[in-house]
Order: sequence, then structure tokens, then C-alpha cells
Amino acid sequence: MTRGRRPVRGAAVLGLAAVLLAATAGCGPSASQSRPEDTAGAAAPAAVDPSHPLAVVYRGPAACDGCPEAAQDLLERNHFTVRFIGPDEPLHFGPGALAGAALYVQPGGTNGQEVTTAWNLLRHESGFRPELVRDYVRGGGRYLGLCMGGYLAGNPGYDLLPGDSGEYIKTDGASVTDEQDHLVPVTWRGQPQPMYFQDGPYFDVDAPGADVLARYTNDRIAAVVAPYGTGRVAVSGPHPEAPADWYAGYHLTDVSQTGLSLGDDLLRTLMQAS
Repeated sequence: MTRGRRPVRGAAVLGLAAVLLAATAGCGPSASQSRPEDTAGAAAPAAVDPSHPLAVVYRGPAACDGCPEAAQDLLERNHFTVRFIGPDEPLHFGPGALAGAALYVQPGGTNGQEVTTAWNLLRHESGFRPELVRDYVRGGGRYLGLCMGGYLAGNPGYDLLPGDSGEYIKTDGASVTDEQDHLVPVTWRGQPQPMYFQDGPYFDVDAPGADVLARYTNDRIAAVVAPYGTGRVAVSGPHPEAPADWYAGYHLTDVSQTGLSLGDDLLRTLMQAS
């Protein structure tokens, strides 16, 4: 269910920083910085540069190889500071783990991994509780779910959507009907766009304030931003963050730059003030 179920082989948006600062509070050091005071569940130290809000990205057994790093590249392109959270990272789940974060990101999962398997892997991580993320978003935080992360925004998962997620390839009239890697046609804000796709979800969402950005050719929702409490949730079935080597690895036409621009749009919409 993704590069969201498949391991990977192998210019920022103008004005976004100002929008982020209006929507969020603090941030912290980048993922590449190890600090002796980092402990399980510890809050990230205050950032020295408030123009680079903190994004906390999951990296662990419920994510595929390369998926957290692809999300990192999209985020850093949009002026975020990135820290990884997971069992082998300096930052672990626990009280205060998302303190000061502008955004929590759940990336794609690994090949052949069912949603229930990914969710069980997360639930068994030390310090993890679904309420940590739910309370964070309900209180004004932001959640970005990419492919498996989109599935996990539903149920089973964090249950953040005003509706649920489902498997697109099993819907009537789906343009892709197998679990292989494809370019899937979507309509993004009214414009046809091909996007990198590997068994990603669709979203059955119906709520005031939901902003549908993209639909598959059978009119199922492919990307949407919706409110949750005083926070917001953005989910995408296809992969806007897919780098060029993902396309090359499966002999697909490289539309990575177009995809990244769609990712910019998704992030900008997510980070707008509620």
C-alpha cells in the first residue's frame, strides 16, 4: 500500500514560511543533530530559526525504506526543519514528543504490509499511544499522511478523518487495479496530472471545511485537507513526494518535479490557519 507498501530501491513555495509562522508555534533542531539531552519522549529543544518550523517525521518499521527521507526532502524544500521519530531515532514517542512541532508526518509503508500490520507495529512501539497524535492535532497541530500514512489517518489508525480511507485499486472504475508501481491519472484542482502511485488509498470524506485537492478518474478523492478539532489533516493516496529515482526504478516517465509542486500545494493548504 504505497511506497506506501514498497521499499525504495536505493525551491520552496513563495510565502509559505509566513503562513506557517502564523499557524504554528515553535520548532527544534534538525534530524541530523544528535543532542545528549535527547531522551525517549523528550520534547524537541527550541529552534534557533523561527522561519523553519519543526516537522516530526516517523521513521521505523511501519515505514518503507526511503519514504521518510522523501518526505524530508519535500519538507525541507518548503523551509521546514525535520526531526525523525521512531525506535532507532534520538526522538521517541512519549509525552511531549510533539511539543513545539508544526507538523507530524506519517509516510508510506513497506511492501506487502497491510494497514492492520502497520498499525500494530506502531502500537507496539515503546511510548506510542494513538492519543499522542490525536490530541496533538485536536489541539491545533497538523498531520500529513502519505499513502500508508493516508490509510492510517482512517480506521484502523488514528481515526482523524471525517470519514475513512479505502483501497483505491478495488473501487469501481479504478484506472489502476493491481499493486504494481504506476503513474495514476488524477485531476488536481481541476487540472489533469499523472502521479506516482503504488496501491494507495482513496478517501471517503464529507465534512464542512474539507478541501478536496485531487480526485481519481472515477471521482474518488485522491487528496484532501480536512479539519480535526482545531487542527488540520492532509492525506494523499498518490505520492507527491516521490523523487526521480522512484520513477527510474520502475521505468516510469519522470514527473517528479510536477509531483513536488503538488506536494508544495498540499503542504501550503495544510498549514493555512484554521
